[in-house]
Amino acid sequence: MADLTDHTAPAAPTAHAVELVVRDIALWTASLVRQFPELSEELAPGRRSPAGTAPTAPYPGRDELIREERREALLLEQRHGLAVPGHGAAPIRLHISDAIRDITDGVVELEDAVCARLGLPRPRRAGVIERLRRIVGLLDAVAAHPVLARHVRDEIRRMARRCARTLGDSETIVRVSGRCPWCDSVSLRAFPDRRAVLCVNPACVCTDGACGCQDDPAYRHLWPESAWGELTEASGTRTEEIEAAMDDTKETSC
Repeated sequence: MADLTDHTAPAAPTAHAVELVVRDIALWTASLVRQFPELSEELAPGRRSPAGTAPTAPYPGRDELIREERREALLLEQRHGLAVPGHGAAPIRLHISDAIRDITDGVVELEDAVCARLGLPRPRRAGVIERLRRIVGLLDAVAAHPVLARHVRDEIRRMARRCARTLGDSETIVRVSGRCPWCDSVSLRAFPDRRAVLCVNPACVCTDGACGCQDDPAYRHLWPESAWGELTEASGTRTEEIEAAMDDTKETSC
């Protein structure tokens, strides 16, 4: 667990910087709340492979791997109270149970750390979704502790990314006209799941020192719904186009 003590820094984070961090926490938490239950569904036996894919042929050691995955699933159930229907009759995918365990432990540790830093009683036991909602409910208090806020953002972002990778989901991306105000490339994309517009140019770095793109190569500058008007003025796109893109369910290439 990271050191969550507020150390003296050369310059105190601005209110704008904290606002961006809190906004990111809310966005990544919403993503995790939406996708985490799907991991348990993936553990259920008999899920069909995606259309057009053929079952894989048996390989040496397969039976032993299945037995090991079943043992892992049983341990997971005992540890976290997760019911795995039919675990005695079908193989369990170990990478999914690993992700559930990692995210569950991570959320428990994160809520404990937040409550300890804020001087609150240790939180009562609850499921992952309830704990995430309780963390969001403390964001006003978290915002008063910049080091804590950044830690919460980084941890929830890490867990949300792992959840999405494990599910193999590709987030819907819709092309938006106009040019990025920061890098002048035609790289603006709408992400309906987040109701946000991002610049997907890996080389784009804005001039806002509080933005995550300054210190995280995986981060992309983001315009939430409240900033669409500002974006349209600077990029040459239209608010109506962005709103229409948010209702588009078809994925496009980046």
